Amino acid sequence: MGGFFGVASKEDCVLELFYGVDYHSHLGTRRAGMAVHGKDGFNRSIHNIENSPFRTKFENDVAGMKGNLGIGCISDYDPQPLLIQSHLGSFAITTVGKINNADELMKTLYSSENVHFQEMTSGRINATELVAALICRQPSILEGIRYVQEVIDGSMSLLLMTKDGIYAARDKYGRTPIEIGKKDNAYCISFESFAYINLGFTDYKELGPAEIVYVTPEEVKTVGEAGEDMQICSFLWLYYGYPTASYEGVNVEEMRYNCGRMLARRDGDSIHPDMIAGVPDSGVPHAIGYANESGIPYARPFIKYTPTWPRSFMPTNQEQRNLIARMKLIPVKELIEDKKLLLIDDSIVRGTQLRETTEFLYNSGAKEVHVRPACPPLLYGCKFLNFSRSKSDMDLITRRVIYDLEGTTEPSEEILQQYADPDHPKYQAMLDEICKRLNFTSLRFHRLDDMIESIGLPSEKLCTYCWNGKECKGHCCHCKK
Repeated sequence: MGGFFGVASKEDCVLELFYGVDYHSHLGTRRAGMAVHGKDGFNRSIHNIENSPFRTKFENDVAGMKGNLGIGCISDYDPQPLLIQSHLGSFAITTVGKINNADELMKTLYSSENVHFQEMTSGRINATELVAALICRQPSILEGIRYVQEVIDGSMSLLLMTKDGIYAARDKYGRTPIEIGKKDNAYCISFESFAYINLGFTDYKELGPAEIVYVTPEEVKTVGEAGEDMQICSFLWLYYGYPTASYEGVNVEEMRYNCGRMLARRDGDSIHPDMIAGVPDSGVPHAIGYANESGIPYARPFIKYTPTWPRSFMPTNQEQRNLIARMKLIPVKELIEDKKLLLIDDSIVRGTQLRETTEFLYNSGAKEVHVRPACPPLLYGCKFLNFSRSKSDMDLITRRVIYDLEGTTEPSEEILQQYADPDHPKYQAMLDEICKRLNFTSLRFHRLDDMIESIGLPSEKLCTYCWNGKECKGHCCHCKK
């Protein structure tokens, strides 16, 4: 994933930029960077943050950076921001998104003009560098950004800083958010709406899908009008968003309470656990919502150990990820022994971590472990955002179960839709098998219709591809109503 932050101020903005970027640390753990522009021109710093948090890596850089314009990012993939010199002038650029047709776009560039890219050690091309090259194909920065929005298959939101101001462009279908904050003598641009509150900024506006603004210390000017079609990622509310963030006017924490309440209503009087618990941290608000609705006490039968494991993301190696997830959670045996527990996690992806969590609960004396994921079964890998390092849909436990039930790694779309339908017998067969494999006492996923209601936005405004495989680009009957 990733997130960005920018500031345009009449005064030095480096400290505001530093803390604003830091507030996006929950969105990535690999790379981070800041770029500023002042009287001495552009200045940039990029660091690897895999083994040390953002503040530790950048606190010494802050003293040497000066400028009234700045952009920065947390990136789980490529180093950025990049500094570019071109016929459009010098600029710094940072992006959040996913480019599915990168090879095709590079071939287009190679065939039409003399262009080259820096190849990274992985053999890939930095996605932000590709975006910069596409922008530079056009006669102006604004036309270049519009061109990027049109030709990229996937998603792309970006900040582009010139010596005079900052362009902010939201993805064509608004899959990720961009918020603008305001205070005396300054504006800021943020992925997360909460990131600027403690810096003295107040809400100014939220960019619409495809909207482009040009931000200076004096004003925010819309230079590219917003589109009508939106497909904002639903998973932002379920997991990736910070609890204090809001997207399209809907707060993350409140949405998670709503999820829990609706899960409780679906269960009704069918089970009788002694307590409700959330898998820390993202499952906790869902569990509180369930407890408040059901009247069953909320408790913490295991605690996340944060002094040496404070960060929310994991190493790239899956075995290490599983080990760290296990090391973080410490059971409170007195709250587990002889108890019937209901656990709520934000989702089940591979299932490995939750199976191990269930096992240590049983080993600590739990009588029953019921599981209620806060979202529907994940059936499709995300096409639009770099949310996961999974290389194949077969990394999903649902697809592995479907393979065993159907005998193929490539089931038809018709078959997959049956497994996505909570009222279809194949859906229940999949749940029964997952429940058996992960050793749960019972399993019930959040229904997609309930999840959409928990968010409170019209379904046609939300991307739900990873659950139902439906890809809307503004041409369906819902969008035309």
